[in-house]
Amino acid sequence: EVQLVQSGGGLVQPGGSLRLSCAASGFTFSSYAMHWVRRAPGKGLEWVSEINSDGKSISYVDSVQGRFTISRDNAKNTLSLQMNSLKPEDTGMYFCAKDKENWNTRDIDAWGQGTQVTVSS
Repeated sequence: EVQLVQSGGGLVQPGGSLRLSCAASGFTFSSYAMHWVRRAPGKGLEWVSEINSDGKSISYVDSVQGRFTISRDNAKNTLSLQMNSLKPEDTGMYFCAKDKENWNTRDIDAWGQGTQVTVSS
């Protein structure tokens, strides 16, 4: 079965850094685009970042551009999100998600369990 198991997250002060990881199994990881999506308290889902199957096409929501870096290691079936210069508005639940295609369609067919990121002083 398709599984996305997340790790990382936690509590950090503004300006700090966190790294999220997503371990994939049950499918050919290197054949699919991947995404990071978040939900802030009291708000709906917000797309954060995406990366195509070979890692050559990457994009971010404007609010995290220059601060977050998405990456993947297809040999280890792992997706990562390095988050630097964190702001309180980055607080929320973060989810890794599998695209149905090898490019970034944002049509999701599998989700990680989510991990909490809290940015507060």
